[in-house]
Amino acid sequence: MSNSSSLTQFLLLAFADRRELQLLHFWLFLAISLAALLANGLILSAVACDHHLHTPMGFFLLNLSLTDLGCICTTVPKAMHNSLHNTTTISYAGCAAQVFLLIFLFAAEFSLLIIMCYDRYVAICKPLHYGTLLGSRACAHMAAAAWATAFLYSLLHTANTFSLPLCQGNALDQFFCELPHILKLSCTQSGYLRELGLIVVSFFLIFGCFIFIVFSYVQIFRAVLRIPSQQGRHKAFSMCLPHLAVLSLFISTLFFAYLKPPSISSPSLDLVVSVLYSVVPPTLNPFIYSLRNQEIKDALRKLITGCFSEATNFLSSACYVPH
Repeated sequence: MSNSSSLTQFLLLAFADRRELQLLHFWLFLAISLAALLANGLILSAVACDHHLHTPMGFFLLNLSLTDLGCICTTVPKAMHNSLHNTTTISYAGCAAQVFLLIFLFAAEFSLLIIMCYDRYVAICKPLHYGTLLGSRACAHMAAAAWATAFLYSLLHTANTFSLPLCQGNALDQFFCELPHILKLSCTQSGYLRELGLIVVSFFLIFGCFIFIVFSYVQIFRAVLRIPSQQGRHKAFSMCLPHLAVLSLFISTLFFAYLKPPSISSPSLDLVVSVLYSVVPPTLNPFIYSLRNQEIKDALRKLITGCFSEATNFLSSACYVPH
């Protein structure tokens, strides 16, 4: 038995006991993290370098890629370190930092996806007012509000959680520091109920946002189906489907992680589900956008072609020997 004042570290759940499997997890996570870094880095570079993507949707997509990079860098490096060095420990400060950053990044990503839903709604249902409702100043204010709200929300949860006395040991049944597993270590009911109240309020806010998303997409699809030309409908769907796919992936994995029946819960299943919602969406999001959005594909093609041409010119000049 220990209290939170004497805790200096937590014990995370190992992916496997055998050394060979630990190394396999290390290389698998390394490949996933490199793929996520490369894909999100390409999206960031394409949006920053191509003036055709200097639009509200491009601006919000850039912010979304930043949150995806942050999610990968918050959980995966520590998991790789533990698998490589055959350890399961994380410091108390490192655990608090993981909790804060994950809540902050998930809240920011959800807020940005809501704003992107509004962007699609205005673009398709109110195209004549698009420049007025989504000017550069309005986009900056909405993005700043999303990041600031996520910061305060995360600070509130983290401060409340780590102010609780912890006397149920220091073992977390998860490969990273996750809020519900830390709350299980609490030895008081008051702080636990206070955190539970915050979660209930958050659930109602999320439910309200979900209603807004459903209403927006009902209006969007009604407007798209009224477009007379097939090319126009295809273009409108190509604008909406990537965002809808990313939003569905984000919400479905989170809901399954936190709302699955306790009867089917187990450490192994919780481990798999946590990978699904913390690692898979940040890795797949840039691929979903690049595969479905023609402007993103064109920008990436120009970016890669330009880099290849510059590399070829550099090698040619480096290999040239004057007579």
